[in-house]
Amino acid sequence: MRRHLAFERLHNFRDLGGYCADAGRTVRWGLLYRSDSLAKLADGDRERFESLGVRTVIDLRYPWEIAAKGRVPQSDGLAYFNLSIEHRPYDQAEIDPDVDPWRFLADRYAEVALDGVAELTQALHVIAAADGPLVFHCASGKDRTGLLAALVLALLGVSEDKIAEDFALTELATERLIADWRAAHPGRPLRWPGYGRAPAEIIRLFMAGLTARHGSLRRYAADHLGADDELIAQLRNRLLTV
Repeated sequence: MRRHLAFERLHNFRDLGGYCADAGRTVRWGLLYRSDSLAKLADGDRERFESLGVRTVIDLRYPWEIAAKGRVPQSDGLAYFNLSIEHRPYDQAEIDPDVDPWRFLADRYAEVALDGVAELTQALHVIAAADGPLVFHCASGKDRTGLLAALVLALLGVSEDKIAEDFALTELATERLIADWRAAHPGRPLRWPGYGRAPAEIIRLFMAGLTARHGSLRRYAADHLGADDELIAQLRNRLLTV
């Protein structure tokens, strides 16, 4: 099975299958995907995307991003949810080069975990109840998408080391993400040299912060997202091998 799926205009579409979870179980291939914005699906990508059998899309972007950039093309039987988990917008291209960039981003993730409780809760329920393959995405498939992926994988019993490894795979798309930004902003300087980067340190700092405040990612999800035993069992029964 392949983790990275090649598309003409999508740079960060990945299958979350294959990761080892608790009790010798494994995340099933072909059921849970993460991606950059599906609004970028080119005509040549549609057949490949449709061949995956995706029946549910969770779009984590702001409504104003969708109004400006579009959304996944509509199709019969495709369930679409816009769950904007981030509530405090910021421009990554303008991050001060003098600040610690990975600490800065981890702190933004912590804000999302605090502000986006209602949307994250709904996202977990949608993932648990989905019929068939599901993909969740934001703009670059890095930050908001990476945070949700970390939470879901943690609830499935995937280790923090593997969660960090998965997060860092976005680094393989960095150059193309930067090229997209430059094409969309001709003549504008890219002030932050770390734009498009996704080192594992970012998600490790975020997970360490949640653990310090709540005891663990699972405890945070239980106390703030309503991830009780029933929901976790539903997620695991749907997404893990027997």
